Amino acid sequence: MLPSLLRSLPRFGRAWKPLNFSNPNFIRIPVNQKIEEETMPDYIASRYYPARIGEIFRDRYQIVGKLGFGASSTVWLARDMNYRRYVTLKIFIKSVSMGQQLDNELQMYKRVERGSKNHPGRGAVRSLLDSFDIDGPEDKHRCLVHPPLWESVLTFLHRNPVRRLPAPVLAFVLKRLFLALDYLHTECQIIHSDIKADNIMFGIADDSVFSNFEENELQTPCPRKELDRRIIYVSRELRMPREWGAPVLCDFGSAIPGGIEHLEDIQPSIYQAPEVILEVPWTYSVNIWNVGCMIWNVFEGGSLFTGHDPEFQTYRSRAHLAEMISLLGPPPPSLLARGNLSQKFFSDKGDFCTEVLLKDRIPLEQRETTLEGQDKASFLRLMEKMLQWDPADRSSAKELQEDEWIRKILESKP
Repeated sequence: MLPSLLRSLPRFGRAWKPLNFSNPNFIRIPVNQKIEEETMPDYIASRYYPARIGEIFRDRYQIVGKLGFGASSTVWLARDMNYRRYVTLKIFIKSVSMGQQLDNELQMYKRVERGSKNHPGRGAVRSLLDSFDIDGPEDKHRCLVHPPLWESVLTFLHRNPVRRLPAPVLAFVLKRLFLALDYLHTECQIIHSDIKADNIMFGIADDSVFSNFEENELQTPCPRKELDRRIIYVSRELRMPREWGAPVLCDFGSAIPGGIEHLEDIQPSIYQAPEVILEVPWTYSVNIWNVGCMIWNVFEGGSLFTGHDPEFQTYRSRAHLAEMISLLGPPPPSLLARGNLSQKFFSDKGDFCTEVLLKDRIPLEQRETTLEGQDKASFLRLMEKMLQWDPADRSSAKELQEDEWIRKILESKP
């Protein structure tokens, strides 16, 4: 007990000293060339914190290099000098631009931390080590500190020339994902409303990946563009770890409290559950539908639904519902009776109002082309447990952990 307690305390006596990242031998990118976050459609430079490699926050976290960027943040590998460990810093755009979302995400992580430490799914959810605000040139910037991870399932998927996850990888990811969702649903009362391949990331059980990244930045600094008040760095990839860690579910920026019924329009469009489109009061089971759509995307190499409306040449809910009907048949009257928007799409008799969009029914067994025999049958049974019109007919995350297809694939791994 005592040794483990001592290991959990800051190592003040043996803290790392700051490193000098002033090596001038880097490639200078022309000022007129857009790179990294500058290529985002709605990029506004003043929204981003002008982080610099070597910068130290709270006398503790020193930036080592850039890992990536997005519309609302940049992500950096850093040294936690107190604990002699590497961490990830997610530095958001200025707080006034983020609004309530910043506090909402932090509250979700606090819910995660309050959940049972004995639940097997706790380790399948990304944890938050620390959070603080940074004073920027115009406003504060929220910074979240996480254990570092390797790459997302989406990036891993793109390593495969056929753009499909192998069955053993998919089964392993799903086992972890259902563990994570069971933990979030039952212990934390959280609905993760944006489950997709780039929000599931593999862990790293090999710290040499980070020390290698650090050494590369010291010896061969990353290319960058130097402007008057900021530097735009080119992200550096982590090398392939000798040992991967298990995948974890990340990004709680759009997560919402569970335990109550919702009517909000959430989820990526093509992953939206029917109850969200029809405005049937919904809760945790939207995640199960979402996972079913994602599985098809990463395993079959294409989207189960597109929602593409030929009249408008873009996504429309009516086209999405038409695709659901062609896959599952018409929705049950009991579901339509509970939807605030059902009359927008269906007649009083339950007939779909835009018949021109309806196509011949093509069930899942005809669409699935990668498996055969019993493997195909058990995989389709897994999909059917998730892709049900009525949320009450879908399996729970806990039940799906023990699915026969997942179990058989994992047990047969060498």
